[in-house]
Amino acid sequence: MRLNGWELLYLVAFLTALFFVLSDGALGTAERTTGTVLLVACLAAYVRLGRRAVGVGYRSWEGRTYVVLLIVLFTPVAIMAPYTRFVLFALCSQCFMMIPKNQAKIAVIIFNVAPGLKFLFVPPSREELTSFLGVTLIVVVFALIFGPWIVDVIGQSRERASLIRELEARRAEVDRLSAERGALAERERLAGEIHDTLAQGFTSIIMLLQQPDARRIELAVQTARENLAEARALITEASPAPLSSATLAEALARITSQFGEELSVSADFEVRGESRATSTKVDVVLLRAAQEALANVRKHARAAAVTVTLEYTPETAVLTLRDDGVGLDPSTAEGSEGYGLRGMRARVEQVGGTLTLTSPPDGGTVLEAAVPTSRPDQGA
Repeated sequence: MRLNGWELLYLVAFLTALFFVLSDGALGTAERTTGTVLLVACLAAYVRLGRRAVGVGYRSWEGRTYVVLLIVLFTPVAIMAPYTRFVLFALCSQCFMMIPKNQAKIAVIIFNVAPGLKFLFVPPSREELTSFLGVTLIVVVFALIFGPWIVDVIGQSRERASLIRELEARRAEVDRLSAERGALAERERLAGEIHDTLAQGFTSIIMLLQQPDARRIELAVQTARENLAEARALITEASPAPLSSATLAEALARITSQFGEELSVSADFEVRGESRATSTKVDVVLLRAAQEALANVRKHARAAAVTVTLEYTPETAVLTLRDDGVGLDPSTAEGSEGYGLRGMRARVEQVGGTLTLTSPPDGGTVLEAAVPTSRPDQGA
């Protein structure tokens, strides 16, 4: 059994009192035997009732039962061997630890006054009365001053333990929700990556093979290889395959040219402003935006010409894609955007950019993604 510090002091006090009782030659054999049995019974009562009462607080019946037993068991010892009354310092403190404050005060007074009952039968000498009153006064004052303080300390400890348990429960809940949110964010990220790369690549392969010729088969094989490279990049969380060995401008120029070859339409790419290196996040966002925009043109626009422009300003990189297709349908307005367009908008906004989709009066569609290039959270 592991003992607390104050329990060790309590045990030492009782063993000391037991030693004094056994070694006191003024006591008869019957008195020493009775004193020993009563002191051992006090320790047994603590092990059986008192220790549990401290652990479960004031609502238990064990605390009240234990205090009553101590009064009954220890009072005869204090009457037979008055010098054992020093143990009252420990017993009075225990009262405040096991029963409510007002009840503990009453128990302290009873503990200290009860040994004086012998004076009703044996008149005390002046020295005995002075010693009894002095010890009683010291113990009662000490107990009534420090007892409530002990109560407050115990209450604060229990409240602190309750708060710690609550905080641990809240922390576990936060960890669980964070893990779920992280898993959801990762699933959304992977879904966006797969949609922007593999799904669009397979769509291109299917379209190329529907009317096969040597050039279309060659393009289909090239697209399949690029899809494989994209899949490997997703697994290793590397940069997108088109950016692995090329700049953003070179990657945009290549996918624009490939788009024109696949659909046999005019597809031009242009860089405006002073070209410069940007962070990996900016490059990935603009590349994915271009891939998704071209995929939408392939599926919906029925365009004959597409122009992709990458413009650098002092603070931003702006991707603009213009086609001469059928223009926007009201059903694609914001609020009913498809998964690809929603994912594109989310990517751009995550790096502090803006995405606009308009249909000019002369027809077609214009998509513009503007991303700041100097944000501190856009590191590679």
